[in-house]
Amino acid sequence: MHSGDSDDYVYDEATGEWVAPGDLTVAASEDEAVEVRDSAGTLLADGDQVTLIKDLKVKGAGQTLKRGTVIKSIRLTGDAQEIDCRFDGIKGLVLRAEFVRKR
Repeated sequence: MHSGDSDDYVYDEATGEWVAPGDLTVAASEDEAVEVRDSAGTLLADGDQVTLIKDLKVKGAGQTLKRGTVIKSIRLTGDAQEIDCRFDGIKGLVLRAEFVRKR
């Protein structure tokens, strides 16, 4: 028996293929970078400026952000639909990517 025969293969749900365990860890680390896309399908990145495409009521702040409001320097959260934002008077603002458009 060769030493290579004892290696088990792991089913990778992302690709739908059987891969060697060493290959799976490489693929998993590449997938950690979640793609976040705005309402028009444009890829967003840390530091991008976005514009709101609709009025949004901010829970807990008693404030409504109007359509067309510019949010500067967003941060990606690792979630495909959530972006971390800073806006005057609102701490910890998280917006859904579906409500913004990249400037």
